Amino acid sequence: MNADLTLALRLADLADAVTLPRFRASDLRVTRKPDRTPVTDADTAAEDALRAELATAAAGDAVVGEERGGAVPDSGRGWVLDPIDGTKNFSRGMPVWASLIALTVHGRAVVGVASAPALGRRWWAAAGAGAWTSDAPGGPARRIGVSGVAELADCAVSTTNLNTFREHGTLDAWLALTERCWETRAFGDFWQHCLVAEGTIDLAVEPEASVWDLAALQVIVEEAGGRFTDLAGTPTFAGGNAVASNGALHDAALACFAV
Repeated sequence: MNADLTLALRLADLADAVTLPRFRASDLRVTRKPDRTPVTDADTAAEDALRAELATAAAGDAVVGEERGGAVPDSGRGWVLDPIDGTKNFSRGMPVWASLIALTVHGRAVVGVASAPALGRRWWAAAGAGAWTSDAPGGPARRIGVSGVAELADCAVSTTNLNTFREHGTLDAWLALTERCWETRAFGDFWQHCLVAEGTIDLAVEPEASVWDLAALQVIVEEAGGRFTDLAGTPTFAGGNAVASNGALHDAALACFAV
């Protein structure tokens, strides 16, 4: 492993040590942001711990996180943090949530980790080094790859929230896509993209997302052999939305959203 990936995995260990003890805690503090999305004391504590570690381990690197802000730099190095992706699940005691950690270099994501301690799972990747997972805490690494499904009629597709398509005026496009697919689910958030990367499902569509939701996942999906773009087809984590696929289905999925 390269030094940056080693650091990202160490940051994931740190995040797990903060978040997991607060999961289902009787004294968990939950408040609402102006957009009515929840934030817990674990979100802020985890991001603060990660930032403190980076201030020592990667001094000089930029840091952007969901709770404390910042911007992904166009040049140089930047760490992109989502201390808890799936805070709604976390706050309701559902185990599908993860800490997402990415490193960008000149605006391109090159390292990504998604650590889901309540599921006992972790996924990680670095540019040119493949995508990997562990199926149990501290378990052996297993290399992953996308599925070989080649037709939408055989495709399992996932999203996060159907209503978000309605809010963005793309519900008809989503329904047109699902009508062509074999199976439609809503695994949601980070999990659906990781499931694409390991070939369990074939396609995930996120109609609204921020850079911290997507940067780590782009590396994981691409290193697993898949494609990761915004709905316009640009390979980016900064487009405000995302499509992750096994590659073979990507253009057909995008065509459903073409204006």
